[in-house]
Amino acid sequence: MSQETINKIKEQINNNKIIIYMKGTPDYPMCGFSAKAVYILKSLNVDFFYVNILEDNDIRKELPLYSNWPTFPQIYFKGNLIGGADIMTELYENEELEKILKS
Repeated sequence: MSQETINKIKEQINNNKIIIYMKGTPDYPMCGFSAKAVYILKSLNVDFFYVNILEDNDIRKELPLYSNWPTFPQIYFKGNLIGGADIMTELYENEELEKILKS
């Protein structure tokens, strides 16, 4: 793993309350899972930071090793990995995600 990239990832995660590593942008997601995750975040009316992994090969390669989570998107809250779109959707449908993100 590249220590420079890992430091960049740690800084992004620690400096943003909610961050999503996704394919594309919130306005133009490039996969259905990223689109679903952004839809959920927007519907909860929370501010979030995003990183388009399609524009950063180093992060796209290193983040799954760092997080031990193989897929994208990856959503972090207060420095902790929540998971991907599937877990996020389940938490959203159980009305737990809003409680978590607004705590």
